[in-house]
Amino acid sequence: MLNYNEYKTMVEENLLCFIPEVNPYAKTVKEAMEYSLKVGGKRLRPILLLAATDFAGGCVKEALPFACALEYIHTYSLIHDDLPAMDNDDLRRGHPTNHKVYGEDMAVLAGDGLLNTAHEVIIGEILKASDDHARMARRAKAAYAISNAAGINGMIGGQTADVENETKQATAELVKYIEDNKTGALLLAPVLAGMALSGADDKMTDNFVRFAKAIGQAFQISDDILDVEGDEALIGKKIGKDLDAGKCNYACVHGLDSAKAKLDELTQTAKEALSEYGNNADFFIELADKLKVRKA
Repeated sequence: MLNYNEYKTMVEENLLCFIPEVNPYAKTVKEAMEYSLKVGGKRLRPILLLAATDFAGGCVKEALPFACALEYIHTYSLIHDDLPAMDNDDLRRGHPTNHKVYGEDMAVLAGDGLLNTAHEVIIGEILKASDDHARMARRAKAAYAISNAAGINGMIGGQTADVENETKQATAELVKYIEDNKTGALLLAPVLAGMALSGADDKMTDNFVRFAKAIGQAFQISDDILDVEGDEALIGKKIGKDLDAGKCNYACVHGLDSAKAKLDELTQTAKEALSEYGNNADFFIELADKLKVRKA
């Protein structure tokens, strides 16, 4: 397997390759799409997809379009999340948010463009395998995992609950639903897609699902903690917004100490899910540890 930075380089070098050429009348929306793709980030989701594919014996090159498509979906969600009607953020990764540069109307369209392009890419990859039914089925399964995670029973469902319950009394059940869907769904999807593309067996897939669910919840709780005590310069956006907006997050509901304890517990759960693979799973074990102590 490659290391994190090597997978990230693959993603960065190919991220814009799947954005189609457009008519000059539509050039602004393409510029807005590419603007948000180019401001950087951890590229965690596409890297997870490539690493899961690699671990399970699949072809990383074959997985690359799916990985980039997943990053398009993630980026579209950030563009829309930053809009005044949602979180109303001025900065993302230390850069002006999309609507601050291109206006709210174009930011909406840029998000729509990224989402639709993602589906064009993965459907195109399915069609390319039409002469090999087994490969086509694997690609279709991976495509479904990504689409389902981004939909109303995944990320959009979680965002809906998040938006509708601002300033309301949060419950542990509600917070868990938001964590599992708004954030967790798009961290489970790359693992499911990677396993599908590789034709992994049920046992390996189940182990990696347990890993992904644990780091998905841990990642959101880490975000909640950073919103309370993070460094704005490192995070690239204002902190304290969740508390000010009455957001339903783990730290607000359970307290900061409980959030930190839960983060430790989930990290350990993620690592134990892959314990039977020993050193072969070092990439994922190290990733779980790094996500626990991240500063941005």
